[in-house]
Amino acid sequence: VVAARTEGVTPVHMIVFEHGDHPVCVIDHKGTPVALVSPGVGAPAAVSSLEVTIALGATHIIGCGGAGIVKPGFDVGHVIVPTGAIRDEGTSYHYAPHDAVVLPHPRALAAIDDVLSESGIPHDRGLTWTTDAIFRETAAKVARRREQGCLAVEMEAAAMFACAAFRGAVYGQLLYAGDDVSAAEWDHRHWDKNEGVRDRLLDLALDAVVRL
Repeated sequence: VVAARTEGVTPVHMIVFEHGDHPVCVIDHKGTPVALVSPGVGAPAAVSSLEVTIALGATHIIGCGGAGIVKPGFDVGHVIVPTGAIRDEGTSYHYAPHDAVVLPHPRALAAIDDVLSESGIPHDRGLTWTTDAIFRETAAKVARRREQGCLAVEMEAAAMFACAAFRGAVYGQLLYAGDDVSAAEWDHRHWDKNEGVRDRLLDLALDAVVRL
């Protein structure tokens, strides 16, 4: 989706990775210039992109992406707003004490809530579980995270919250329900094939960052 939105746009910066560079492009969204970048998958890559983006001058940032669901009942594409993250990865511990709670910035959360409410889009708020090890999302862990109040599982949010807070940036995140890890067997649900859902989520993120 990011590639489609930035087609033909000359990048203002390239974030260098061994797997290929990530362009930072400035696009027009409803009359406001907004920097757009795909940060990569997983906390280390995403936070590396976030660090560079903040160093370039970004102060108000909204992330978006897909997530597995650990609580059943969410159709593919349902919007989930993380109000905090369970830290089951490594990157966040370089930015916040081990016992710290990592949260989105309240201003970012308010902007997201306003945009979703005004757009009339059904959504749920709750915790997300951030993990590095997708093949260790065991039934016992899923049940434990569900008991802790998690709605979704993904690979970046906890680290992004911690890094942004450490750097003093206003950061929040939007997720959409993708694959289902809530049952005994994983259900892919072809969640990565729905470009319409991804496109809509990106629009919501852009609306929220313009609101900020």
